[in-house]
Amino acid sequence: MKILLVGEYNRTHYNLKKGLNELGHEALVIGTRDGFKKVDVDIEINNPFNSFLLKKTRVFFYKFFKTDLLYHYTKHKIKSKKHLLSNYDIVQYINESPFLIDRKGELAIFKLLNSWNKKTFLLSTGTDYISVSYAYDKKFRYSILTPYFEGKISDKDFRPTLNYLSQSHKPLHEYIISKISGIISKDLDYHIPLLGHPKYLGMIPHAIDVDSLQYKKPIIEDKIIIFHGINMNNYYKKGNDLFEAALEIISRKHKDKVDIIVVKNLPYKAYIESFDKAHILLDQVYAYDQGFNALEAMAKGKVVFTGAEQEWLEYYDVKEDSIAINALPDPKHIASKLEWLIENPELIVEIAKNARQFVEEHHNYVDCAKAYIEKWS
Repeated sequence: MKILLVGEYNRTHYNLKKGLNELGHEALVIGTRDGFKKVDVDIEINNPFNSFLLKKTRVFFYKFFKTDLLYHYTKHKIKSKKHLLSNYDIVQYINESPFLIDRKGELAIFKLLNSWNKKTFLLSTGTDYISVSYAYDKKFRYSILTPYFEGKISDKDFRPTLNYLSQSHKPLHEYIISKISGIISKDLDYHIPLLGHPKYLGMIPHAIDVDSLQYKKPIIEDKIIIFHGINMNNYYKKGNDLFEAALEIISRKHKDKVDIIVVKNLPYKAYIESFDKAHILLDQVYAYDQGFNALEAMAKGKVVFTGAEQEWLEYYDVKEDSIAINALPDPKHIASKLEWLIENPELIVEIAKNARQFVEEHHNYVDCAKAYIEKWS
């Protein structure tokens, strides 16, 4: 089969592409490189309006002429690649709005790609109308919207997420849903809101290229190394403030037993290398399941503080704190779990081994690609 994968977050589609290639299928990824992360794509849709002057120009045109210059640039680039983007058996969108342009522009490009190809599917990952609506209605115990409800994030700063509930986005959502053959989710944070949806095909876990991630058994000779990687754009959404408060507690109580590494806004390749010597990685708080970065760290033999809620334990039939540590939105709770590991370093070795085995069993990119073929068929 020929598969066109539209949009990229982390290496979600690129790893899927590699799995599809292993199975003998032809796949191509088109999209942005996910901001500062600079992830791999086959055809990059870059943003030439990033400089101060050009960004202001784009805003001016949109404000006074209701014209998004980035949309026109993106549309021109896609039309110029029509010969590379046509006649696919399957098109899968990573999100309802993968090109970061205005919603009318996203709709126009969706129609374009949809008309050039056969069956279209939607992947629920990142933010979308259904998952944001579910979180906004407070159906989760906590979610990425919790910091917003708590007043940590302003309406302006949270606009990219709230835009999925806007009157401009809803027509895009409804049109896409009417045209696609099905929706697939990536983890429980997207699976749960989709339960009962007429076009929901089920969950396929994040595809991780385990072959490229070397497992290293944790060796604890002196201090336990804790790694905290921060994406400043999502500082509160990921719960980084809570991790920092927990690390403050640990640094006061166990200063002689730990080394703490903090990095900010690293590109993907630098990030994946920067936590190599760490024993523990702090990933995110407001999640029920693990995201991409957490799973890659787990594959490399790190004990990861991330989403590992009761729903996740039940779905995979695993025991609490045996594979990943559930990071609750409470600095004292996070600190107590860190302290538990600091005082019982042999558990770090055990959990790290279990984590690698879990990723190999449930997230192998080739197995995930097989599951996509089944869903698409």
